[in-house]
Amino acid sequence: MNKKPIIGISGNFIMDKGGMFPGYKRAYVNDDYVKAVAMAGGIPYIIPIVNDEDLAKEQMSNVDALILSGGYDVNPLIYGEEPKQKLGAILPERDKFDIWLLKEACKMNKPVLGICRGIQLINAAFGGTINQDLSYDENCYIKHFQETSPSTAGHTVEIVEGSRLNSILSSKVTTNSFHHQSLNRVAEGFKIAARTKDGTIEAIEKEGENFVMGIQWHPEMMSSSSPEMLNIFKELIKNVKKV
Repeated sequence: MNKKPIIGISGNFIMDKGGMFPGYKRAYVNDDYVKAVAMAGGIPYIIPIVNDEDLAKEQMSNVDALILSGGYDVNPLIYGEEPKQKLGAILPERDKFDIWLLKEACKMNKPVLGICRGIQLINAAFGGTINQDLSYDENCYIKHFQETSPSTAGHTVEIVEGSRLNSILSSKVTTNSFHHQSLNRVAEGFKIAARTKDGTIEAIEKEGENFVMGIQWHPEMMSSSSPEMLNIFKELIKNVKKV
């Protein structure tokens, strides 16, 4: 019997605001990531944040692919900028951890999918930059942080012809949107795979054969009702190298 691939999902921290342990730190990911991986045919594993590079590398060695999940803003010091007024909350501990996982996954040629914060982390880790708020991008006019249900498609995304993402999705899709930052300068070795009509970058791909893709919207929130969005996770799993 063929073993299903193990898909690691980078974890996050949440702080209790009340209850018995106010301020208590908990490790978690949103359940939609877990459901999407399971529906796509993988075994979902949450990878909790650790402050030890060797341990993070061991964590990565025990999974077959990596999903970098959403969450805090990426620390702008990583991409050589000082924090601007509209920067949101950052968590440097998580930035460091996610970069350890990402670099190790790439070193081991394991497929990577970055979602929302994940695309921004990938871009920053490889030398690109980020608009710390959409208001700093003079071309942005589309509403990128919707106030409707997570599974509702909010705006149009145009997929670049010939991209890997184009082979997964059609040339134009409608997606949800929950971000206040966006990619600015794309990292060397990556190419743009999708944009919105105002030019905001919605997907990037690493050049070459290895599957390293970043997506700005949240396909995991749409995957229960959208076969197209579920196909993104199926493609990640398909690219797991069989040993």
